[in-house]
Amino acid sequence: MMTLFGKFLFPPPPSLFITAMSVISFVSISKIGLSEIKGNHLQYSKFWNVNNNSKKPKVVKEIKLSSKTGMLILYTPAFLAGAISFWLFPNHDLRFLLVKSALTLHFFKRVFEVLFVHRYSGMMVLDSTILISLSYFMSTVSMIYNQHLLQGTPNPQIDLKLVGIVVFFVGIVGNFYHHYILSKLREKNDKGYKMPTGGLFGLVICPHYLFEILVFVGISLISQSVYPVSFTIGTAIYLTGRSYATRNWYLSKFPNFPKHVKALIPFVF
Repeated sequence: MMTLFGKFLFPPPPSLFITAMSVISFVSISKIGLSEIKGNHLQYSKFWNVNNNSKKPKVVKEIKLSSKTGMLILYTPAFLAGAISFWLFPNHDLRFLLVKSALTLHFFKRVFEVLFVHRYSGMMVLDSTILISLSYFMSTVSMIYNQHLLQGTPNPQIDLKLVGIVVFFVGIVGNFYHHYILSKLREKNDKGYKMPTGGLFGLVICPHYLFEILVFVGISLISQSVYPVSFTIGTAIYLTGRSYATRNWYLSKFPNFPKHVKALIPFVF
């Protein structure tokens, strides 16, 4: 097992922080994904007002943000962490350069989409905003620091950097393309929801989630280390739960929703 491990992955760096973050990221993000399946949603996008009709008394009034403001809070700290890493760690190997470049590019794209692509209809609850923003920020910092600690460590026997670059770019282009399709569903000032068409929307209702998973799979393949893999698996579980909840939402809102359209993986799930 360890021989197989050494072929594909660096040994974990001797860091209590990275070890703890590997466990925390996987467990916490996976737990949120399972909560999505059970109907306990993070309050953004279609589920921003999921608790508004709750009969439970609210001890503390929820603080709501505009979706645009909330989305900027989600992605900007992670983008800045990636950008600053070029100044903090200017002279490292190619793998490290690729990891921090991929992270920075991904979150720059998300900020760009927030400012110039997305159209908004709802609000975001501050608690969910902070939770997601902190997750993205800490994962970005941890991946960069993890790669810094691996400098000088012998590379795995099988080099997956080029495969990772290809998977990453497939993910980032596919994610952007399907976000663009979603943005074109509404005319200006239109706040309603429609069934998306085009791209992979004819097969799955959340192709943008599928391609986001591929983004982090690509980063994991570039890094070839334990922490990015644990974060990616946790993210995949979360987005699987979120896509399942999203499909159920469409089924409840659109009686003519095509049953062959899956949640995340064409023809499978």
